[in-house]
Amino acid sequence: MAGAVESLLSAWRDASAAWAIDIVQRASHGDLPRWLAALARLPDIRPDEISLGRAVGARATDPPRESSERLEAALKALIPWRKGPFHLFGIDIDSEWRSDLKWSRIAPHLDLGGCRVLDVGSGNGYYGWRMLEAGATSVVGIDPSLLFVLQHAAISYYVDRGQYRNIVLPVGLEAFPPAEPFDVVFSMGVLYHRRDPAAHIRALAGHARNDATLVVESLVVNDAPLRPRSRYARMRNVWLIPDLATLQAWLGDAGFAYSDVVCVSPTTIAEQRRTAWMPYESLAAALDPDDPNRTVEGYPAPKRAVIIARRK
Repeated sequence: MAGAVESLLSAWRDASAAWAIDIVQRASHGDLPRWLAALARLPDIRPDEISLGRAVGARATDPPRESSERLEAALKALIPWRKGPFHLFGIDIDSEWRSDLKWSRIAPHLDLGGCRVLDVGSGNGYYGWRMLEAGATSVVGIDPSLLFVLQHAAISYYVDRGQYRNIVLPVGLEAFPPAEPFDVVFSMGVLYHRRDPAAHIRALAGHARNDATLVVESLVVNDAPLRPRSRYARMRNVWLIPDLATLQAWLGDAGFAYSDVVCVSPTTIAEQRRTAWMPYESLAAALDPDDPNRTVEGYPAPKRAVIIARRK
C-alpha cells in the first residue's frame, strides 16, 4: 500500500494508535475494499497553497488534467460526503451539511489557542481542520464510520503534509482507549443518538482535564425531553432529544458547574441539503410538506443548541 493509505497508517502509528489499523483490517464492511482502492488511486499532486478556512482544501497552480480527473473519480467513490465543504485542486466537494455555518456560530465563543482537542463524532474531520485554524495544537477525532475516516484520509493526504495534527480514528467514545486528558472536548450531533445521553456526557468528562472546556451541540426541544416513538426526521436512532434545562442538568451532574447556551437555531434546508456529493434524501424529505415547522412524523422540526461548559 502506498500514497494516501500509507499516509493514513503512518498518522495512526505516529499518534500511538496502531490499534486502529487492526480495526480496519478486521472490518467486514462490504464497501471497504472499494473505498481503500479509491484512496490508493489518489494522484500525487503537490499543493502550492493550503486552506483551513471555510472550504478546507488545497490548490496548485496548474495540476495535470489527468490527475484532476483521477482525483475527482476517487473522491466520488467515497460518496456520500456529509460534512464540509472541501476544495481540492479545483474540485468543490459540496457536502450535505454546510458545516462552515455551524462553525461560524461556535468559533466566536471559544479560545482554542494552544489546546489539545478531542472531537467525538468527528465525521470526516472537517471541524478538526477549523479547530487548527482557530489555534488548536492538535485534534484527535473519533468516529466509528470507516467511510468518514477514509474521507478524512483523502483530505489529509493533501492538506496535512505529514504533520498529523488532525487525525481521525475509527472508534466510538465507548471504545476509545484512555489517553492523556484533553483541554477541550467537543460532542456535536451525537448526544441524541445515545441511548443514555447523561452517561455520554459523563464519558466526555472522563477525557477532559480538570479545568477543561466541553462543547456540546445537540438537537433540543422547548419543553420536556422528547422520546420519538420510532423515527425522528426519518432518522431511526434518535433516542431522546433534551430540552435545555435537562441538558444543563446533565452537564452539572458530570461536574461542569458553569454552562452557557451560546446559540439556539433551527436547522434549515440551506444548511442541510441534498447535493451531487450526497445524492440521497436530506432534511427537505424529513419535513412535513404542508408545515415545515414539523417533521414528517409530526414532531417539532429540528432545532439545535450549542452549550459551552466549564468545570471552574
